Amino acid sequence: MNTSANTPKGRLFLVPAPLDFGCTQQAPVTDVIPTHTLKTAAGLQHWVCENAKSARAYLKRIGEHHPLVAPLQEQSLQELPRHVHKKGDHEAGQFDARPLLAPALAGHDMGLISEAGMPAVADPGSSVVRAAHDLGLEVIALTGPVSLLLALAASGLNGQNFAFVGYLPQDAGERSQRLKELESFALRTGQTQIFIETPYRNPALWQALVQTLQPNTRLAISIGLTLESGRNRSDLVKNWRQQAHQGKATGKDKNAFPPADTPAVFSIGR
Repeated sequence: MNTSANTPKGRLFLVPAPLDFGCTQQAPVTDVIPTHTLKTAAGLQHWVCENAKSARAYLKRIGEHHPLVAPLQEQSLQELPRHVHKKGDHEAGQFDARPLLAPALAGHDMGLISEAGMPAVADPGSSVVRAAHDLGLEVIALTGPVSLLLALAASGLNGQNFAFVGYLPQDAGERSQRLKELESFALRTGQTQIFIETPYRNPALWQALVQTLQPNTRLAISIGLTLESGRNRSDLVKNWRQQAHQGKATGKDKNAFPPADTPAVFSIGR
């Protein structure tokens, strides 16, 4: 990364993406992403992304409304390594992202993009942002949808004190134990606990929540955020449990809540 000391450095833009990745329907990109964000993204040619294919698909959607500075085939897309997807990069030392920012050191503005929502929030990218700061690059977060905050706002739970705890264990016993720990902390402190799951495991997590949590704990679920079919519901566990007994949330019905094919955000508190 030998660059002239006189070369002005580029900036790193954090570019939010629509929340409809992997969904059967898509929201019009101009409905969910502000014009300034779309125009800024259209002017970038150098990217760090989770997946080049999904990044190109998003750029194609942007290009339908704002001319891209370079054709899709000429866009420079650097993918984060696979192990970053699996293990994350939210802690210092997990991954050195400085080599990915060579174009910025050469004077080019760059974009960081995830498959859905704001990069580096509940998604990979923190290592890239840290590296940018360490290299003296200006970091600019653009406006766009953040599923965790949308879900929190729609939950009725404590929005002054909250924590995102990521994914819960897949093992049923470990998951139930973790839920009890989170619930105990939420009820004791008033801190809302927010977590997510891979869509196909939504029904299993929902069943664990209903079976494990105390009757008067409040459980909120937001699905398909920003989509026309999106839904938010917040209720006491005892009422969710009654719904379960009525067989309305099995994961087998296309109208099941939560569905097994749409991203969801789960929150618990008091």
